[in-house]
Amino acid sequence: MAVAGASAMVLAACGGSSDSGDSSSSGSEGGSTVTDTYRLDGINVAVGSKDFDEQLILGQMMVQSFGAAGATVDDKVNLGGTAVARSALESGEIDVYMEYNGTGWTVHLGQEDPSFDSVELTNGVAEMDLEKNNIIWIGRSPFNNTYGFASSPAATEANGGPFTLQTMMEYVRDNPDAVVCMESEFPDRPDGLILTEEATGISLPDGQAKILDTGVIYTETANSNCTFGEVFTTDGRIPALGLALVEDPGVNIVYNVSATIRKEKFDEAPESFQGIVDAILAPLSNEKMAQLNAEVSADGQEPSVVAKNYLVEQGIIAG
Repeated sequence: MAVAGASAMVLAACGGSSDSGDSSSSGSEGGSTVTDTYRLDGINVAVGSKDFDEQLILGQMMVQSFGAAGATVDDKVNLGGTAVARSALESGEIDVYMEYNGTGWTVHLGQEDPSFDSVELTNGVAEMDLEKNNIIWIGRSPFNNTYGFASSPAATEANGGPFTLQTMMEYVRDNPDAVVCMESEFPDRPDGLILTEEATGISLPDGQAKILDTGVIYTETANSNCTFGEVFTTDGRIPALGLALVEDPGVNIVYNVSATIRKEKFDEAPESFQGIVDAILAPLSNEKMAQLNAEVSADGQEPSVVAKNYLVEQGIIAG
């Protein structure tokens, strides 16, 4: 009964129709904040995140909003990559971090053929992760930070404009000097390079892949040292560096974000955790998330500052 009830609550949150979503856009009655309404007094919560800008911002949003709601927060933001963050959650080193529905389905749950409908995918992940691992998925962002590619200025000019995934792979196949720069996980992930290779019918030729750190890919592609670079589509460095996104007809699976939290912790204050997370995620469109990311990656602001400004702007915490 308890599990079924929690599952129903999570699925309702994934639909994005909770009352807390309304409060995030207008503050709350009487000028109070979201965290005045949803309290976490007396609760200890360890908040983690992965190690790239978007995750640092989202992690700080939880650290600051949970703290404003009265929780004692252990800030463990910036743990490392996907495997590190998930392992920390499963072991109890952290209680919550933001995760992507596509990653949950393919990597953590080992499933194939994910839905390309964001609601359906999140609901499926939430049901299975709760049943198998006692992990609850709260909320669902409007933004979809999927994998993609950006072309260098030189390649874009040579092509006369943006590439599609098909024309990108044909260009790489036909130009032995072309280099595709990727982060270390991408070539071997089930939701990574293989999807583009299968969709286009072209395998990346031997010797034309280059593995770089995530941040370096953007600058090296902007400098035309990488012909194409693997990117996250909401990364603020794409517009800041004048990169051109390769057009994706729907090959890469969706990556909306939710808070993943241990059920034991969620049950200490289910309405408050759900209400605060819904308020954080509801306004985050692709454009808004890219803007926040750019404030860190392009403008050099601290993730904690960008997170605080957003939380105050949305009426989640007091200024």
